[in-house]
Amino acid sequence: MRKNLFLAGIFCSTFGFVSCSNDDDSNGNQDTQRLELFTSSNTSGTITYTDMLATMPMARTFAVGSVDADGIYYYNDRDEVIIASRTNNRLEAYGNFRNTLLSPATSLTMTASSTTGDFTNAREIAVDGSRVVVVQDQAEINGNTNKLLVYQRTASGFTLEKTFTIGFKLWGIAIENGNLFAVVDLTGDIAVFNSIFSKPTGTLVADKRVSIEGLIRTHGIAYSNNVMVLTDVGLATSATDGGIVVIENFSNVFSSTASGGTIALSNQKRIYGPNSLLGNPVDVSYDKQANKIYIAERLNGGGQVLSFAYPTTPQADATPLTTRLEPGVTGIYLRRE
Repeated sequence: MRKNLFLAGIFCSTFGFVSCSNDDDSNGNQDTQRLELFTSSNTSGTITYTDMLATMPMARTFAVGSVDADGIYYYNDRDEVIIASRTNNRLEAYGNFRNTLLSPATSLTMTASSTTGDFTNAREIAVDGSRVVVVQDQAEINGNTNKLLVYQRTASGFTLEKTFTIGFKLWGIAIENGNLFAVVDLTGDIAVFNSIFSKPTGTLVADKRVSIEGLIRTHGIAYSNNVMVLTDVGLATSATDGGIVVIENFSNVFSSTASGGTIALSNQKRIYGPNSLLGNPVDVSYDKQANKIYIAERLNGGGQVLSFAYPTTPQADATPLTTRLEPGVTGIYLRRE
């Protein structure tokens, strides 16, 4: 049985997050923007929120109705945080978030959910407009079946639109221009399902699958500004063999690699080594504007949120820019406005 490892509340990291207080807009003016970090946990029954542009960014912790959650997203238009609940086997939306931030509240109120039991053993979510895609990873409880479930966020809740059965283990997913990139768990591979929302429900075969040279076990995935960022958890029990792989000019690199082929080390920038504190980096977000990478590290310290400068060399044992203990951290989502 999992235990609640820390109480909801407000806390400051031992090493505070540091970020710029403003950004240039297209007219060259200095306008204050939003840069917000959301994380989920699979042990604590909480999510955290950090205003990264605050003078001293602090993670504020809120209790939610799921002890175990994996995958998190903030819908600005709806002012709600969405998580994939592994406790209740459903999507859960927690609304009125901005007003809650302005109050002393230490918990969020659930305002909508999907039907309980559409999926079990959820691993990640990806959002494209009003659609939310959920990963179901194989487990005994679901007959060892891997699935992608597509929900439509409606005025009243979540409507299940399509269910796809996938022939390999899943973890992280990312959507770019309607194409869904998926981690092939237990391998160093990634796969793509082109035009995912136009595919008919049922068994779904990847349109392309490639290996990433030198990557042992992919988990986290983020795609932005034609940069693909992947995490490697290596051996699940090792606290020192994790890593980050960055592939620039990804669309060209991927298209020039045949299905079943390999993206070579020469097309990668990598962060590996004991100084990185990367053991099991299970999720990742990439800030293309600030050139920073944010990691949910699940093993070291029982869970940590790490940030790194964008790598500039083929391989480095980089020390994190910032670290913050966060028990059970599983999902990480960075939002810039």
